[in-house]
Amino acid sequence: MIRKLHEMGVTSEMAYTAGFGSIGLTVLIWLASKKGEDAGIDRADRWGLFVGEWAPTFFALGIALKLEEQRFLR
Repeated sequence: MIRKLHEMGVTSEMAYTAGFGSIGLTVLIWLASKKGEDAGIDRADRWGLFVGEWAPTFFALGIALKLEEQRFLR
């Protein structure tokens, strides 16, 4: 899967950017849900955690892609 992503042009920098973006998106979604819905802070927490769980996946993909990039350069 990592090799295929690399062949498609996905770089480690893209994955790292997506990871940091998802962290920022987590905060924005939490704030928007907290202020925009009457469901309370529990609902905002669930939305924030849902998006927040994406960050480790993107960072792991970034590391795997970095290793693939280094292997490809040898």
